[in-house]
Amino acid sequence: MIFNSIDFLIFFVIVYSLYCLLPFRWQNRMLLVASYIFYGWWDVRFLFLIILSTSFDFSSGLMIKEGRLTNQQRLLPSMVVIMAALAFITIRWEAVELSLHPLKLSIQWGQILPNQLSSWGVLISTLVAVILANCLYPRLTRLNLTTRPKFCLILSVCGNLGLLGFFKYFNFFIGSISSIIQSFGAEPDFVYLHVILPVGISFYTFQSMSYTIDIYRQKLEPTKHFFDFALLVSFFPQLVAGPIERASHLLPQLTKPRHLQFEQSTRGLFLILFGLFKKVAIADSIAKSVNAIYNTRGSVSWADIVLATLLFTAQIYCDFSGYTDIARGVAKILGVELMTNFNLPYFSKTASEFWQRWHISLSTWLRDYLYIPLGGNRKGELRTYINLMITMILGGLWHGAAWNFVFWGLYQGILLCLYRYLENKLSIKGFSPFWNSVLATFFFFILTCYGWLLFRANSLEQVVSFTTILITNVGDFNLSIPKPSLSGLLGLPVLIIYEIIENYFNNTHFYLRFRPVVKGAFYAILMTMILMGVSNEPQQFIYFQF
Repeated sequence: MIFNSIDFLIFFVIVYSLYCLLPFRWQNRMLLVASYIFYGWWDVRFLFLIILSTSFDFSSGLMIKEGRLTNQQRLLPSMVVIMAALAFITIRWEAVELSLHPLKLSIQWGQILPNQLSSWGVLISTLVAVILANCLYPRLTRLNLTTRPKFCLILSVCGNLGLLGFFKYFNFFIGSISSIIQSFGAEPDFVYLHVILPVGISFYTFQSMSYTIDIYRQKLEPTKHFFDFALLVSFFPQLVAGPIERASHLLPQLTKPRHLQFEQSTRGLFLILFGLFKKVAIADSIAKSVNAIYNTRGSVSWADIVLATLLFTAQIYCDFSGYTDIARGVAKILGVELMTNFNLPYFSKTASEFWQRWHISLSTWLRDYLYIPLGGNRKGELRTYINLMITMILGGLWHGAAWNFVFWGLYQGILLCLYRYLENKLSIKGFSPFWNSVLATFFFFILTCYGWLLFRANSLEQVVSFTTILITNVGDFNLSIPKPSLSGLLGLPVLIIYEIIENYFNNTHFYLRFRPVVKGAFYAILMTMILMGVSNEPQQFIYFQF
């Protein structure tokens, strides 16, 4: 289910109506069910994974802090994960038919059980894992106060990274090893997995993993209520594409009664409107032009690559920040504040500033759980550069299991190191601070655009080919790129002007200063652009694949 769909509109109207009618505790139960419906809308099999991850980290968090679980805290996750394996992997629900006129339930018993060995394998493996975990539990409780938290944290981190590695990176590493062996003339016969990548697994895995790490660091108290933690992991506005929330920020908001406020709701509605404007009017309009160049098998000109890359720079920003705006807006209407994930990133003058403005929830996650544990900048200049490179390469790999993402991360690491080395040496003498700032922003924007070429390229061969054309064919202005639709052509200047004003006022709520007639005109422009953009072919949110 995507935000810019009729399905989601109907879904959210029902959720919000129930939310207003129910008391607090039932609000959370309803939000949990709604979140699972939202996630299962893509594929019900995904629900087994998120419930497995939830059960594992809920138990790990309590074992790290408390050293033991109550019978209910052991029984509930055990039963839930077994039921999830049975309901979402084993049973074939297409054998069950419900007729509403008249109300009748028809079950084809001969087809309700799977005929695939893999489905039975998941159920049996789950049963074995749950039995083993419960058998090991008494041994875990007998470990001393130093060993037990560390051991439980290692189990949690390995479990989360194991899930992520299995679904996202297994085929990538097997393919890479196979290519290396083939380059020596051998023909390896490796087995590839035929599995689909669960939507948003990178987001909720990181969010869930930070929960147990923060408990181990004694920065967070674990929740003792399984369903509260399940809602933290699966809260639908930010489930599939972030922001990657910290439990210390989101959990208190979910476990305390919330009061819907008019101002918060109107701000939420504006964020939804503005997010739809970015996504529907601009990003989807631009996608067709970008795809025409990056998916072509024919020749392209220097101008085609420059224009397509500039458009992709706008597309990925409007697509991802648009999703985040909608997610934050939906959460605000429900009385929940999600963290800001974007802050005018293309106004950055340096690499470090860019990562303080772009995908803030991921960059701060990598800083707190990878860069600083590696030593950060505390172990000398050389080690700082090495830590920056490791962090950014792994950050690039987080985005996707392909070598161009690795090279994109490498490129971002090099930029961070270069800008750190050249700090305070980049201003041009004779220019005022204002013009130095403008030139620095423009120069770094060009570097950012080339980074997006690495990110968007379909293969390493395309990276090499496009880079060669950019260097050797300067001045080839033969354009074959299709023109974006009218909503994109009109919407992009509106967005640029809006962000220049926001940057000038240094205030995301600057539009509230406008007189009612000006605000009304602005909202009308956004609505008009969205309606114009509805005719664009809907595109999947880019970050869903991560």
